[in-house]
Amino acid sequence: MEKLTIDLNGNSDDKEYIHEKIIEYNKKYLSDEDIEFINEDFCFTIKDEKGEIFGGISGKTKRQILFIDFLWINENIRKKGFGVKLIEEVENFAIKKKCKMIMVDTFSFQAPDFYKNLGYMVYGELEDLPEGYNHYFLYKRI
Repeated sequence: MEKLTIDLNGNSDDKEYIHEKIIEYNKKYLSDEDIEFINEDFCFTIKDEKGEIFGGISGKTKRQILFIDFLWINENIRKKGFGVKLIEEVENFAIKKKCKMIMVDTFSFQAPDFYKNLGYMVYGELEDLPEGYNHYFLYKRI
């Protein structure tokens, strides 16, 4: 190693190599359950008889944790229990997949109270991000 440089033009092969190396390192410390856990994407939707989407929830499982990426309900059907039903489906899915926890983040203008009312706990908060609002990080052990 005579001279090391930082290459700002990494590609997908470089990204995969870095990913493989961190997995190799992590295996020294993770449990067999974490190592053998199968990561999976999910997406559950609310549709009408024509197939039009009126809401949905998506995310992924990783290392015995289910991460909610997006939850959206059409404004015309909000406050009718569909969000709760989607969360119940996600929690059942997480249990089926043997996850130990669900994690989600949300903004103050979105749904922090919705998640709190369903038993999710705030473990982090960034104030004024985005400007004028707060960013909440929540989890629920299952």
